[in-house]
Amino acid sequence: MTDSSPAGSDPDPFRIGIDVGGTFTDFVLVRPDAGVRLLKVPTTLQDQSIGVMNGIDILARGEGLDARAFLRRTALVVHGTTTADNTMIEMNGAVTGLITTEGHRDEIDMRRGFKEDIWDPAYPPPVPIAPRRRRLGVPERLDYRGQVVRPLDEDAVRRAIRRLKLQGTESIAVCLLFSYVNPAHELRVAELLAEEYPEARVSLSHQVMPTAPEFERTSTTLVDAYVGPRVATYLRRLQEALREGGYGRDLLIMQSSGGVTTADFMAQRAVAALGSGPTGGVTSACEVAARAGIRDFIAIDMGGTSYEVCLVRGGRPVVESYWNWQHRYLVGLPMVQMHSIGAGGGSVARVDAGALSVGPESAKADPGPICYGRGGTEPTVTDANVVLGYINPEALCGGDFKLETAGVHDAIAAKIGKPLGLDVVEAAHGIFRIINANMSNAIRRVASEAGVDVRDFDLVVYGGNGPVHAGRQAEELGIRRLLVPKTSPAFSALGLLVADYTVDQLSSYIVPAGEASAGEINRRLEEMEARAIEELSVAGVPASEVTFERYLNLCYPGQTFDMPVEAVTGAEGRMRPADLEASVERFHAEHEALRGFASRDEEPTVRGVRLHAVGRTQKPPPWSGPRAGSGAESALSGRRQAWFDGTWLDTPVYDGERILPGHELQGPAIVEEQFTTIVLYPGHHCVLDEHGNYVIEIGARSVAG
Repeated sequence: MTDSSPAGSDPDPFRIGIDVGGTFTDFVLVRPDAGVRLLKVPTTLQDQSIGVMNGIDILARGEGLDARAFLRRTALVVHGTTTADNTMIEMNGAVTGLITTEGHRDEIDMRRGFKEDIWDPAYPPPVPIAPRRRRLGVPERLDYRGQVVRPLDEDAVRRAIRRLKLQGTESIAVCLLFSYVNPAHELRVAELLAEEYPEARVSLSHQVMPTAPEFERTSTTLVDAYVGPRVATYLRRLQEALREGGYGRDLLIMQSSGGVTTADFMAQRAVAALGSGPTGGVTSACEVAARAGIRDFIAIDMGGTSYEVCLVRGGRPVVESYWNWQHRYLVGLPMVQMHSIGAGGGSVARVDAGALSVGPESAKADPGPICYGRGGTEPTVTDANVVLGYINPEALCGGDFKLETAGVHDAIAAKIGKPLGLDVVEAAHGIFRIINANMSNAIRRVASEAGVDVRDFDLVVYGGNGPVHAGRQAEELGIRRLLVPKTSPAFSALGLLVADYTVDQLSSYIVPAGEASAGEINRRLEEMEARAIEELSVAGVPASEVTFERYLNLCYPGQTFDMPVEAVTGAEGRMRPADLEASVERFHAEHEALRGFASRDEEPTVRGVRLHAVGRTQKPPPWSGPRAGSGAESALSGRRQAWFDGTWLDTPVYDGERILPGHELQGPAIVEEQFTTIVLYPGHHCVLDEHGNYVIEIGARSVAG
């Protein structure tokens, strides 16, 4: 079937969310009249765009269209990419250099004295993004007001550029002192780079992170330079494939802050893609939790490679602006605060020195777990779950992806059981318990760092593997209720369609609060608002749909890090002198609430004016289904032996497609959705609510009473 209509001309066009993971690439398709469709395809690690286009072809055939006709009827493609994260994990980014103010080239090595393990004197430094031979200082200097103390030595800059070119440098970070106040010197270096070495990609610190402190700005700019070429190449390749396939609109990309921006903007500020994939899942979690009336919860995402934990209070995750360590480098941009460990379905189990360990190494998509039948030889968590009866080898991905059991038992017995003196079931259960303990410890860490009691929170569970393990984790942690949405297997992809488009702007304005000018703050806000509206218009958001959140960044004298507080403004979003005083008082109050003290006898320093612009987007329709007219027995698809509490139990298995709102289940039981399996352990009670969430309560009374 073909379609010659212009792109997006269909009155009810398709919308697609795509999240590329280490094992599977997830798709969520919002169809005009048929609700939401989920799809998983194996990730093509050598070129992720191939897997993306393979998935789009499958989606098109499911709609009775060829890929071109399908893409011409598609109004929106939003993508979460792991390209930046994979580049940092594998440390295979661009050959990167740094041009900085003379005397400051070792800022990145000093790391503000930070060391991940302070008790290990032999703890190695991170792999250098730019070795010292490619970090070059040039004579120049601005003071904190942006006034020239020493003019830029252009001859020295040209010599530095030529030296970097001789070393084969592909990407160059430029980070000069106080460029965030006055970017003139950095802009001139960029002009000289364009003359001397136009092939190089350039990252300017005043564009990447226009604020102090120096180490944070240097680190962030270097990371942007390092991952930028790979991110830009991947996005360009994907855009070209989509365009050639018939898609006529902008490709939109998820940012680490939780908002969405254009692929062209992301290619210029690639560092904002770090951690963006899991951020989509948190966005979805907030959406479904709000519909279910839950505001305080812990979102957990267990995929094939990693496990992410995010604490949400009051319906919103914490967005950290400065102290974000990603793959041992600091990124000083707004990021949803998450903790990630190497724990997924593909996590490899090994016996080292007589002890069983699971992860962080992953079998990923290729070769994958042994049960994938693609040549994998190392036992993984998924293999253990097959042995324990939790996963049906015939039902993975709705039966489209068959698992092989041949060799799984033998491998676990030989590589895990024999060294530990265990039979194959005990060995598989050991793998299961170790990975659960690793994930539970990740939740404990997040809760303890936030100073909260994990028992006061619910769990929102997603990812293809999360619902298999979450029930046991909840028991161990003392959590009483879990929420597993029907859309959980592709939750990060769904979050891409739920997320609003956002733009974060920061204007450095360093002045004692008593000398700050409300008029100057308003001028900066007006400039940033105009830029934000222009940027969001590229994504198709009209100015009438854009809202603004305005902040002042303040700190006490001598503090390294400032704290953003929402600015007090009038109805027009503009500040009067009295509003400025009220904003300073708000800083004192919030500082006391968050950090335990306030120094009202000290005059704070204004460090910057920040704008957060939000372009509201059309949300996918909520899940809906008819109320159950009878018991859950109508959804029973069979029974199988599964391992619970040290014994095999004949366990009912339910078809998730036939479970309706109001159906109740009592553990032990297994629910097989198209792309995930939900395991109800003994003593667990489950009901599907009207929003399509499996609400699981721990230790609840049986349905029979």
